[in-house]
Amino acid sequence: MGKLLSGRNILIMGVRNKWSIAWGIAQAAHREGANLIFTYLGEREKEELKKLTADMGTLHAYPCDVSSDEDIERLFGRIKTEFGVLHGLVHAIAFAKSEDLKDSFLNTSREGFRVAMDISAYSMVAVCRHAAQLMTEGGSIITLTYRGSIKVMPGYNVMGVAKAALEASVRYAAYELGSSNIRVNSLSAGPIKTLSAKGVKNFSDILGIVEERSPLKRNVTLEDLGKTAVYLLSDLSSGVTGEVIFVDSGYNNMGL
Repeated sequence: MGKLLSGRNILIMGVRNKWSIAWGIAQAAHREGANLIFTYLGEREKEELKKLTADMGTLHAYPCDVSSDEDIERLFGRIKTEFGVLHGLVHAIAFAKSEDLKDSFLNTSREGFRVAMDISAYSMVAVCRHAAQLMTEGGSIITLTYRGSIKVMPGYNVMGVAKAALEASVRYAAYELGSSNIRVNSLSAGPIKTLSAKGVKNFSDILGIVEERSPLKRNVTLEDLGKTAVYLLSDLSSGVTGEVIFVDSGYNNMGL
C-alpha cells in the first residue's frame, strides 16, 4: 500500500457497481492509504457497496440523492460530525433520460434537459459548496467529464451539453476556491464499458475507433483512471486546478 493519500478523508460519490469509474478511483485511493467515505442512492447501491468494499474494513456509506438540497446538507452534516475534516471529493454522478439519448438532440424534452443539467452539472456545484466548508486543511475536488462536451458524439446528445456546463462550472469553482487552497479539476475519460455507457448508441463502435486511432492503440481501463485520480487528489498535482485532464489514450489529440 502506498502513502500518497495516507490519513486523508476522501468522499466518493457515484459508485454503482464494479464497472463504475468511481469504483476504479476508490480502489486506487484505498491502495494509497485514503480513508474512504461513500454515498449511495437506494438500497441496491448500498448492498453493492457492501460487496465491493468487503475487504476494505469498516464501510462508511451514507444515502444521498443529489437532486435534494436537504439530502446534500444532511450528508455533509454527518461527515462533519463523524470525520471533522474532508480532504478530497470525487463527484462521479451524471444522468439523462434514456429517451433523450435514443432520440435526436433537437427532440430533447424541456424536462429531460432540466434533469440532465441538474443531476450532471448543478449537483457538482451544490456538493462543492458544502465540501469546501469541511476542507479546512485545503483539498482536491474531481468530477468526471467526456469529450462529447467539446465535440459532437452522435447519441451523447443532451449529456454533451450537460458536460460542457460541468466543465465551465469546474473553472468557476476553481477560481472561487483557490484562495482556500482547494483545487477543482475534471477528469475526461475515454470510452469505457460502464453501465451508463450502454445507453449511448453505437458505443461499441466508439470503442473500436479509439483502439484503432488513438496514439496508444488501446482503450483506457479503470486502473488508468484511478491512477490519474490519485495524482489529482494528492499533493503531486498541487499546482493544478481548473483543468480538464484527458485520460483517453491520447485520442483527443487526433483530427481523424
